[in-house]
Amino acid sequence: MSHKGLYIQMFSIHGLIRSENMELGHDADTGGQIKYVIELGNALSKHKDVYRVDLLTRLISDKSCSDDYSRPIETVNEKFRIVRLQCGGKKYIRKELLWPFMDEYVDKTIKFIKSKRKIPDVVHGHYPDAGYVAKELARFFGIPFIYTGHSLGKSKKQRLLNEGQKQDDLNKKFKIDHRIFMEEQILKSADMIVTSTRQEVEAQYGLYQNKGLPQYHVIPPGIDIEKFCPYYHESCSDNEYKEEALFTRQSLIKELGRFFRHPEKPIILALCRPDKRKNIEGLVKAYGEDYDLRAIANLAVFAGIRKDISQKADSERDVLTQMLLLIDKYNLYGKMAIPKKHDFEHEVPELYRIAAKKSGVFVNSALVEPFGLTLLEALACGLPVVATNDGGPKDIIDNCQGGILVDPTDTKAIAKAIKDILVHPDIWSKFSKNGIMNTRKHYTWTSHVNTYIQKIKSLHRKYETLEMDVNEQRLTIGKRLSNLDYFIITDIDNTLLAGSDKSLEQLMKLLQDNRDNIGFGVATGRVLESALDILEANNIITPDIIISGVGSEITYGKSLYRDKGWEKHISKNWNRDLIMSQLEDVDYLTKQPEKAQTPFKISYNMLPGKDHLPRLHHLLTQKRFRYTLIYSHEKYLDILPYRASKGKAIRYLSYKWEIPLKNFLICGDSGNDEEMLRGEPAGIVVGNYSSELEHLRKMKNIYFAQNNASGGIIEGIEHYKFIQKAGENK
Repeated sequence: MSHKGLYIQMFSIHGLIRSENMELGHDADTGGQIKYVIELGNALSKHKDVYRVDLLTRLISDKSCSDDYSRPIETVNEKFRIVRLQCGGKKYIRKELLWPFMDEYVDKTIKFIKSKRKIPDVVHGHYPDAGYVAKELARFFGIPFIYTGHSLGKSKKQRLLNEGQKQDDLNKKFKIDHRIFMEEQILKSADMIVTSTRQEVEAQYGLYQNKGLPQYHVIPPGIDIEKFCPYYHESCSDNEYKEEALFTRQSLIKELGRFFRHPEKPIILALCRPDKRKNIEGLVKAYGEDYDLRAIANLAVFAGIRKDISQKADSERDVLTQMLLLIDKYNLYGKMAIPKKHDFEHEVPELYRIAAKKSGVFVNSALVEPFGLTLLEALACGLPVVATNDGGPKDIIDNCQGGILVDPTDTKAIAKAIKDILVHPDIWSKFSKNGIMNTRKHYTWTSHVNTYIQKIKSLHRKYETLEMDVNEQRLTIGKRLSNLDYFIITDIDNTLLAGSDKSLEQLMKLLQDNRDNIGFGVATGRVLESALDILEANNIITPDIIISGVGSEITYGKSLYRDKGWEKHISKNWNRDLIMSQLEDVDYLTKQPEKAQTPFKISYNMLPGKDHLPRLHHLLTQKRFRYTLIYSHEKYLDILPYRASKGKAIRYLSYKWEIPLKNFLICGDSGNDEEMLRGEPAGIVVGNYSSELEHLRKMKNIYFAQNNASGGIIEGIEHYKFIQKAGENK
């Protein structure tokens, strides 16, 4: 934590997020989580110990969505902004299809952090996709990782299987097993999990194998009590907004009047997404089947935002169609309102107040309700509630005493609870008053944030203590790389090693003395295990970066943290097994032992022959394989994905960590170093080089040293005045 205060990065990657006029109900991905993260960000930014809050989400530039979602930075207030980073293209994609792009999102976030020169004090992921991103960043930067699930895959899977859906269909549509696997990984890594209810911890997280690993803190979300003020206030805001609020109220009364034959009757209000779980069908049946209820009250169901039901996704279309069929079945014309849209910002608070003024009831009859934010909003406005006895509503009714819990599958029980409130004015008044008083007591963002900041500070202190312990320096590779602008990367065999022990010792001292300004990396044809063995055997200092397997793998520091973004990048169109089967009968190739092979590298020994390489290229391109061939020391042949090589790995690192290519000093001796020596970086070819590099002499960016191996590297460092440059630009 800096002297200025905490810098918090929150992640909510899917859905459409903007700070005003949220399109809640646009689809299944634009629900309560969107509102939660915006309100949490706003509340955190008002806390004296917070320096900055960034909410990172996905940048979307799509004709079917507002331009607001394509703004890279949206300033909400002086301490809170929404940062949009592009990943997986620019089109709007439902959350289940975003999984393949999460490593790309991690890379873009690292790039953003490095470019701003400010590492967050804590990362907080909302929902598993963002949880994965926050988990990876926390590991890179050695900072606390907080997670809020919002909904969990295991309980969703159980419910859908109980409804008769097939396992294969769940994986096709929802990638449910992948999501559950990711949630298990998140539970292993999270320092703290924030839940809204006790039930969430016991009944939902309780289903997971790793349930016992993280710390849980029940911190219910708050509500904006200024926006959701009691129904008897003429207007909640100052004069500037008073007219707008009154206009909104009149517009809504007019809109409801289009549907109701007797608009003066109490209103039974429901507000939710058109999702099967929300059980709109159960509520309409409860109303339709009860003659007394239909006689004493009107029903208004605001089910998301829609233009044309036939254009909605299958599940939403089914729910909305079923609702229309039930209106017809029970002949609810003139008694039931189903408006097509609602403006969340202004209309929803007024809706609660209109229903309360008419002595109505709010109903949340969801089959599953992890929290139940709409219940709090209704209660804060003084509108009594009838709610499902599952999940969050239990805690809410327990704390607020403002309504009745029912079994959502029992339509008679739903109807009875609504009538009990509507026909007994004393019960209505008691619930209304309790709701107004107790929401303000138990559910404000101020109390949420005070608890949250207190927990973060103690986590942060724990991490700072860890960092002081030398053994824990491995945690902070991201912090180290974020502070570096210069890098020396060298091949191992015959470049770093092969000269005198004295010059190697000198080079190690030089690197150690300038560690604050210059990073050190190796790039080798060896697989990682072999590279580590030889580095240890020769007392080489631990590199910040190891590019192994001829560029097919990138690993960081002592922690040996694999760069998954690089693996995702190079895996495109890579057909390892097919390439190997194609080369089985080539008589001048012998496959190297299994320990030389990796998922992204196939290694052979190749007999000399001037037409051997052209023949291999012909064989592989004929079959339309995408690949990179690297031949070195006139005997080793490596086949890699077409996006992989030591040179491309260095360019990727330059992009990801915002280190200009010209600030890399690259050292090599043979053909498999050629690509990384060419181009913008400064290059050193050591004195004991292979003849295959001779043609690089004419290139102005490459220095041919007189001395061999590490002695040649020292000579090159002096030639380029590399240490002075790094020191001057610090």
